[in-house]
Amino acid sequence: MPQIVVLPHPVLCPEGAVIEAPAGRSLCDVLLENDIEIEHACEKSCACTTCHVVIREGFDALAEADEKEEDLLDRAWGLEATSRLSCQAILTDQDLVVEIPKYTINQVSESH
Repeated sequence: MPQIVVLPHPVLCPEGAVIEAPAGRSLCDVLLENDIEIEHACEKSCACTTCHVVIREGFDALAEADEKEEDLLDRAWGLEATSRLSCQAILTDQDLVVEIPKYTINQVSESH
C-alpha cells in the first residue's frame, strides 16, 4: 500500500501526517477519511480548485491531469508545476509527499 506523507499545514494538519492508503482511491478521499479536512467545494466533481495540492514527491507516479483539470488548475492559488486537484489525483502503488497550500480561492469556507 502506498504511503502518503502530508506536510504540516497550519490549520488542516499542523503536525503533518503519514497515511497508508490503497491504490485506486482519490487523494482527496484519503485525506478526508484520515481527518484532514481539505476543502472540496464542488463535492469532488472537478469543478473548482479548493482541493488543490502540490505533489512534492511522486508526481510522475500519478496519471496525467486531463484538460479540464489543467484548465481549473490555472485558477488555483499558488499554482506550481506539480500541482494537482486532489479529487482527480488517483493513488497508484507509489508513495507521495503532499503539501496543502495555505490558501484557496474559495471565498466562503464552511469551517471558518
